[in-house]
Amino acid sequence: MPSDVAVLRELAKRVLEASESPENKERIRLLYQHDTGPADRPVILSDTDGGIGMIIPDYAPRCREQWAQSVEHGMRMVLMHHEIIRDDEPVAPWINVHWQMSISDYGVQPRNTCPEVEPGQKGAYHVDKVVDNLERDFHLLHPRTFSLDREASMARKALLEEVFDGILGVRMRGNPWWTMGLTQPAVFLIGLEELMVYMFDQPEALHRLMAFLRDDNIALLEWMTEENLLNLNNENDYIGSGSRGYSRALPRSGREPESPARTEDLWVLLESQESVGVGPRQYEEFIYPYENSLAQRFGRTYYGCCEPVHSRWEVLKNMANLKRVSVSPWCDEEFMGEVLGEKIVYSRKPNPTLISTEVFDEDLIRADLRKTLSVTSKNNCSTELVMKDVHTLNGEPDRLTRWVSIAREVIAEYY
Repeated sequence: MPSDVAVLRELAKRVLEASESPENKERIRLLYQHDTGPADRPVILSDTDGGIGMIIPDYAPRCREQWAQSVEHGMRMVLMHHEIIRDDEPVAPWINVHWQMSISDYGVQPRNTCPEVEPGQKGAYHVDKVVDNLERDFHLLHPRTFSLDREASMARKALLEEVFDGILGVRMRGNPWWTMGLTQPAVFLIGLEELMVYMFDQPEALHRLMAFLRDDNIALLEWMTEENLLNLNNENDYIGSGSRGYSRALPRSGREPESPARTEDLWVLLESQESVGVGPRQYEEFIYPYENSLAQRFGRTYYGCCEPVHSRWEVLKNMANLKRVSVSPWCDEEFMGEVLGEKIVYSRKPNPTLISTEVFDEDLIRADLRKTLSVTSKNNCSTELVMKDVHTLNGEPDRLTRWVSIAREVIAEYY
């Protein structure tokens, strides 16, 4: 539809202009510096998990066709960070296209019980186990199968190249996983309580499950490598838990320019949020070895999301290629600042309730930021502040922008 093309080209020009701005170039410089060691100041990032409507309540797509609306939404999100939120999210002069892949289940279909919520809203759910007895029913599980529609993928890329007509580049970018962590798929198969109970009741069966899930992830990586489907994630790519991938250490040396990416050229996220109810020894026996064998295949590892990692640090510190660690609201910040120091990025996740609940308490926000920055500045940590898991701003769209502004003010007290 010609009107959709006009809308997308108009937005593309704004994205290109933003990418060329001195402000954006300084953000990129800071992010590269941040990856190699302590930067001039901490990086400030944010995720709008509640959607663009939190920040722009009257948002409505101008494009008519669904495919065009999707592309429009992506560019408007980029511009929203640049023009409204004004965090350190950089703007890239690219449109990314994902390979159109299909990945099957493990032979059984996960089931969740969800309450009714408003359309477009997220809610809690209960995981209904689909493997009733792991030892007895393991035979129900089968490795996943993978397939690719290469023709459709390249047709999508060609369409966007025609739409943007050289205004923005178009490239294949993005891999079909958020995390290579193993406990979430395990829980979807056997249940959360059972994951913990099996450590005592059926330890051999649980080891077998974790090895099965690890090997299945390896099979996906090997298939993608053979098909030349892996994509670099060393620039403005979402890696880890809210972090950005800018790194000159990737791809690894030995890779020819423009040659297919290898796993050792990539960041990987590993985490085990579902195992917070067990001790470090259980983590070390049932989870760490299987996730570490995946970390060994990648160039750089970001570990953690919402789990408090300080209690398992003595195990976790040995994970292969560990370069960034999530310091969640439930972490011992003093401890993590001391052990991460200058070598591993301190990826701090302030509690999103600070900006989501009824009262927006600026004094409380400042106190929270000062607590973090007093730790990181003292230990010379390379630090990023990532306001993540924000599902609501309680009807006040400027709260996230205000949090970013406060963060800059408090950073100036320490750096």
